[in-house]
Amino acid sequence: MDTIYLQRPQTEKTATSVAGIFIALSLLFMQNAGILAKDIGGLTGISPELNYIMEQRLRQEQLFNQTINNKYKNQVVSDIEKGIKHIRLTKYYNGKPVKINVVEVAQGVNEDLIIEPVIASEKLAGRIKISSIAERENAIVAINGGYFKPQTGTPLGALMINKKVYTGPIYDRVAIGFFDNGYSMSRLQLNAEVKTNIGGLKIDNINQPRMLSTHVIVFTGDWGKVSPQAPKYGINAVIQNGKVIKTSSQPCVIPENGYVISAPESKIKPFLNSNRFNLDVRMSPDWKGVNHILSGGPYLVKDGEVYVDMTAEKLTSIGGRNPRTAIGYTKDNHLILLTADGREGASIGLTLNELANTMKQLGCINAMNLDGGGSTVMYIGGKVVNKPAVQGGIPLSHTLVIRRNYKVTMKDDKITKR
Repeated sequence: MDTIYLQRPQTEKTATSVAGIFIALSLLFMQNAGILAKDIGGLTGISPELNYIMEQRLRQEQLFNQTINNKYKNQVVSDIEKGIKHIRLTKYYNGKPVKINVVEVAQGVNEDLIIEPVIASEKLAGRIKISSIAERENAIVAINGGYFKPQTGTPLGALMINKKVYTGPIYDRVAIGFFDNGYSMSRLQLNAEVKTNIGGLKIDNINQPRMLSTHVIVFTGDWGKVSPQAPKYGINAVIQNGKVIKTSSQPCVIPENGYVISAPESKIKPFLNSNRFNLDVRMSPDWKGVNHILSGGPYLVKDGEVYVDMTAEKLTSIGGRNPRTAIGYTKDNHLILLTADGREGASIGLTLNELANTMKQLGCINAMNLDGGGSTVMYIGGKVVNKPAVQGGIPLSHTLVIRRNYKVTMKDDKITKR
């Protein structure tokens, strides 16, 4: 089957999963017993390498706690999980309040945390409430993701989950990339083509609603069972196992082990007699080793400075004072998630510039806006903690979740990992 996965780098973790389990249990024992990391090796006989890892993690946790205490003095701070803090803030603009929820995450403190986007259903066309997604994913924390088409739920912009490209970028909007050991942020472009034995056909997007009749768009099984109709004077070419099996101007069933190329006839006709089709998808910049990509826009903070480029990203319609959701990261690799309630007396919302300044004040070196307004919602520990206009939040296309990688339990002196 032609694939739209990006290559996974051949890297290995520095410690085995068994070591991780042992460290987790040892740290728990140490915290309960008041034993220092330097003493644990003598008590358990563990190797100096594991002892060093344990000491480093304890130092990271202490530094994280100290950073949070200094950053959020006199604020309500809650421990959600090791490495995750929830902070409630109230800011005032012209004497009027804005209620803000912040989650700060230090994965280096807790390597058992998984942070990833998830879609509402098996196909892109679907929407459900954040609580349903979070419960399904066993999420500790969840926030709403990027923009989506309200009628169908199809994400609008780049979305990659576990190295699989679901949708391509639009208007070169900014996106955040999630790596094994950190984050990156940039405006994204799609570099994709269908390679054939007689040449390459440039692809303008993947699984996105058509914006121009001149665009060449690929629809995979993630879109749904059936492709859209071809553009005016266009053709849908059904590709299965690298071969053209059907052409039509009407919607076509998207086959297993294949996809549909929807394009102007003038662009696709020269390739219809090819005997080999191979879909090649890349992003620019080429983020080597990226696991997930979530798009939004506009930028809020770029390289440590406030930078709001809503005109360049064609997002002038979202200006004004509104409920907001934002994501960013700090120089010490902490992830910042933020929601600000709005459109009510108790919380008037934020402008994009106010949001950008807030993210910078929280220490973000890069930050971007996510979908806001009625979509703004934050879920922590089994409940929605902000106050969206619709109770529990509106049904969403996709979210960003934080969950545990596994759970360690002891039974009959045996370690169980699940």
